[in-house]
Amino acid sequence: MLYDGWCNLCSAWVAFVLRWDRRARFRFAALASKAGAEALARCRGVEDPAQTLVLVEGGRCRTRSDAVLRICELLPWPWPALGIGRWVPRAVRDSLYDVVARNRRRWFGQPATCRTSMAGYGERFLE
Repeated sequence: MLYDGWCNLCSAWVAFVLRWDRRARFRFAALASKAGAEALARCRGVEDPAQTLVLVEGGRCRTRSDAVLRICELLPWPWPALGIGRWVPRAVRDSLYDVVARNRRRWFGQPATCRTSMAGYGERFLE
């Protein structure tokens, strides 16, 4: 999972996934990190990567609401139930995602440094 390490909302999302990912399926990299840039380079057609969450799974890159919904589907119950959101047209889901993405730093703040790991989960973050 590639995320914006300069965003409190994004860091909170990473912490949420870490808490619920009991099988340790997910690995994380800040988009601004070397590992994040290398992983992103393998994803073609990602528009404005600084404004989106990217899930790289089996060589496939999902972004925006597709990434969020797929992450929820891979977490334990009750989170897969949010997959019902796929019934909402992608254009509508991504429009809502974009509103939050554009305002996330104003609404949730920005950390003093880029978060590239979290205490107790160092092995889950790509170097």
